[in-house]
Amino acid sequence: MKNIFVKCAAGTVLVTGLLWATSCENDFGDINTDPSVVITPDPKFLFTYSLNSLESYQGTEWIWENLEQLLRFSQHLTTDPYELSTNINSRYSAYYANILPNLVEIRKQIDLKTNKERFQKMRAATFVVGVLHGLRVTDMNGSLPYSQAIQGRDKQNFTPEYDTQKALYDTWLAELNEAITTLAADLPDQENYGNADIIYHGDWIKWVKAANTLKLRIALRYEGQDKAKTQQIYKEVADNAVGPIVEDADQFAYLDPDWGPVGGDVDYRSTRFATKSIMTFLKQTKDPRLAIYFSPNDLTTSALDSLKKYNQALPAFIDRADPQIRFQGGPADWTTNPTVAQYYKNPLNAGSNKYVVMSTINRVFFAPTRNGGKGTFHDYMLTSAETCFYIAEMIQKGYGTGTKITGKAEDWYKKGITSSLRTMNSIAVAALSTTGLTSNADAEIAAYLAQPAVKLNGTNDLERIYIQQYLNFMRLPTEAFTFVRRTGYPKNTSAYYPRDAFNEVIPRRYWVDEPPLGTNNANWQKAQTEQGFTPNDRNAATLNSQRLWFDKNNPAFGQGL
Repeated sequence: MKNIFVKCAAGTVLVTGLLWATSCENDFGDINTDPSVVITPDPKFLFTYSLNSLESYQGTEWIWENLEQLLRFSQHLTTDPYELSTNINSRYSAYYANILPNLVEIRKQIDLKTNKERFQKMRAATFVVGVLHGLRVTDMNGSLPYSQAIQGRDKQNFTPEYDTQKALYDTWLAELNEAITTLAADLPDQENYGNADIIYHGDWIKWVKAANTLKLRIALRYEGQDKAKTQQIYKEVADNAVGPIVEDADQFAYLDPDWGPVGGDVDYRSTRFATKSIMTFLKQTKDPRLAIYFSPNDLTTSALDSLKKYNQALPAFIDRADPQIRFQGGPADWTTNPTVAQYYKNPLNAGSNKYVVMSTINRVFFAPTRNGGKGTFHDYMLTSAETCFYIAEMIQKGYGTGTKITGKAEDWYKKGITSSLRTMNSIAVAALSTTGLTSNADAEIAAYLAQPAVKLNGTNDLERIYIQQYLNFMRLPTEAFTFVRRTGYPKNTSAYYPRDAFNEVIPRRYWVDEPPLGTNNANWQKAQTEQGFTPNDRNAATLNSQRLWFDKNNPAFGQGL
């Protein structure tokens, strides 16, 4: 791929206005006579590269953002607090370096074809990929170059304007709508990506479903600013003849058997532990995901006997009679309860034996290649569970149903839980990790759905839908962090699932670095000012108070409405 634009790469990639330039020569004759230089790239190869790039950059993101920051901010886990390092935001550079340029090039190559009408579905699918990752970027950064991005090589535009987050949403909705229409249409003699499409293998209807699920993501991001717009988008999806992803077979999943983004860095700088809030709820509801998400501590029967022999008392927060004593969580913010937090790093001593009492995350589930592990890291980027919970949430809020989306909130809630349990179990199976379901999975899922603390009861149904949505996002940290920002759940004062006390100031966005002087500074400065941001301020308090557009009217962390 690196040889596609060997002689004239100027303006091919534009990152925050920074031009990645090489010399632009006029000796094109060399290209015409050199068979090793590709001047007309195959759209199939470009599409594979873009799809692979959705995942290939994520090693950095998992280590520096997900495990160290985002999942801690959302209280899915706890770990030593570290500052937001300059290693964050790899999603941003991946978008402009590896994903968007190739998608734009595919469209250009198709538009130049004399029989371009045969490639319209291939062209349409590129917009779904662009929106999928674009949402991940704007979720943390706000305004982005998009409508004028990737114009350096063709239009010599090296200073693209930044589209506001609202403009991005509106542009992406228009692109998704057009893509849905094209992908679902009965068009003759269409070319296909085939196996170059490493996600859906050229199944256009599945691409339509992915596009509709992305529309639901956008709809809920709109809710804090314009509920009527949320209603409109949801209604479009609910009435669409194909609909969104609501079956496990249609999930947008990266399943490369040789891929492992985390590996031994799963404990980089600090071990990751369970929080009290998530551990308490998973134990109380006998959730099959408990053993998938977290590892048991050292308090086996033998260990308890050894501790008793050496007169070593258990910490006061641990009940010796607890049938699930091997699963223990602690404060999300260690400063709120140092008496308990000390046990994150201090085991109990019994003679020469040392027993860790706190549960860590299940390292194999997150890092199946750690220590030479032979498991596979499966990444489900758009899931049926996520979609079902969105539908349940919106029906519960009164947004209604449609010709394609019918039934009650409870129906979709149950369907979402079922899908979440099965999908997380499938991820665990692929990782060669601890599973939560057995060959009797149907009965086990039914038993979980029948738990009084799980089934809807007409009293706090929306909160129950929220919490299951929250639990499902353990493997989608950006979505988890967007969820806690938009809803304010888990809620501080909840009797159902209370959020842990948290003294640390949590940033609600990332910063976008200023471009090098003399490049795109004016447009960058304009975007910062329009959003109400203090340029180059990376202080957590600033990043907390100066919010993104979608987040401006949302509740504070833990202050769910």
